[in-house]
Amino acid sequence: MSESWFRGVRSSKFRHVYGIPAKREKCYDNIKITKNAHDSQFCAVNPKFLAIVTEVAGGGAFLVLPLDRTGRLDFNASRVTGHTGPVLDIKWNPFNDNIIASCSDDCTIKLWHIPDGGLSRNLSEWLIELQGHKRRVSYIDWHPVAENILFSIGFDHLVIVWDVGRGEAVNIIDRHPDVIYSLSLNRDGSLLATTCKDKKLRVFEPRSGIIVSEGVCHAGTKASKVVFLGGSGRLLTTGFSRHSDRQYAIWCQHDLTAPLTRETIDSSSGVIFPYFDNDTNMVYLAGKVINVLR
Repeated sequence: MSESWFRGVRSSKFRHVYGIPAKREKCYDNIKITKNAHDSQFCAVNPKFLAIVTEVAGGGAFLVLPLDRTGRLDFNASRVTGHTGPVLDIKWNPFNDNIIASCSDDCTIKLWHIPDGGLSRNLSEWLIELQGHKRRVSYIDWHPVAENILFSIGFDHLVIVWDVGRGEAVNIIDRHPDVIYSLSLNRDGSLLATTCKDKKLRVFEPRSGIIVSEGVCHAGTKASKVVFLGGSGRLLTTGFSRHSDRQYAIWCQHDLTAPLTRETIDSSSGVIFPYFDNDTNMVYLAGKVINVLR
């Protein structure tokens, strides 16, 4: 043969990406993580702190730990308290590393100020309380480029856009007929994507509430999740097939009639959470089995 058919494998710095467990002294120990069955992350991190929703008797609470204060946690460690129901989601303010928002089964959203160095006592005094949902508030997310704008999802099938500086709703999106499973904002916050129990993926203009595009997401009955893939104009969803196989699919944000691709992952039962890293263009899928896609 004058020319070999084998041309080798394309070189990529991500070809052999894998995780390395942290050393024990760099880990957090003795944390009673919430046993709530809600499909949320229950943790949030920023350059200063790690926040984790914990198991408590009555009401809701979460820990806030400085990133450099690892090791075994004291049983009586200070917590953020104040919600009268379980905390369902927490998110750090991207414009202020000392501000965190939490939402709860008690139908409210609260903003908290965390001092540098962490908490020295239980924090029960919030900065702002947002009331507007008629049922429990399941997910929240900050606008990526507009300061003081927060999005919330409730079991009342509403998406509410809040101006936390004024403590009031600036828009209410009432376009979902059933429970909303997730939300994601694109890089500049001009589009909002949601997944819903009616099996549809929708993309909205958050200012007007107009639906840009919608389509059937995954055929399974369990929860599906969505994330924008940076500024590529595409989205990634995770969900389940009609036969309960776990899947991911990639979509064009302006045409959701059919996915660009759809792949089966495995047959596990746990919901998969997608994360997109804008710095490396990597997608991480977190569940009972963790995968990395490039």
